[in-house]
Amino acid sequence: MILATHAIVGAAVGRLFDNPWLSLAAGYLSHYALDAIPHSQYHLVSQVSEDSNPLDDDIVIDRRFLGDLILIGTDCIGGFLLALFIFQGGLGYNAATISLLAGAAGGVLPDFLQFLYFKIKVEPLTALQKIHNKIHAQKELHGFTGAASQIAIAVIAIIISKLIK
Repeated sequence: MILATHAIVGAAVGRLFDNPWLSLAAGYLSHYALDAIPHSQYHLVSQVSEDSNPLDDDIVIDRRFLGDLILIGTDCIGGFLLALFIFQGGLGYNAATISLLAGAAGGVLPDFLQFLYFKIKVEPLTALQKIHNKIHAQKELHGFTGAASQIAIAVIAIIISKLIK
């Protein structure tokens, strides 16, 4: 799943709570729920994957990583901005903004913890990476189906969230 989808769904879930900590936790859990669904994702050129043991995967911080960082940053910031425009109509601030942003942050947090794990293989990051690997769908969607599924998931989350609150 791309980070924008995780951020939008995390925000959709997070906005249902008046407590930013609950919003963060709900957004965090939404990440794993989304990752369990077959989806598309972009692959990072700086990632080194170990098919025999996914816990040995790594990210090489070199010139290629800069391009990946720009891609990841654009994806993540785009998701946060879309969430603000979808649920608040813009960049304004109101009482619900903190919970909304906390949910979005929770939605992307597992992937940032995964990056930390790649660089620092210590507990509790190792346990979280094992959970991430176990939950993550093995089937990957491609092309139109992959993009359409992510849009559909985000739209469904938005609609449900707006119907509830």
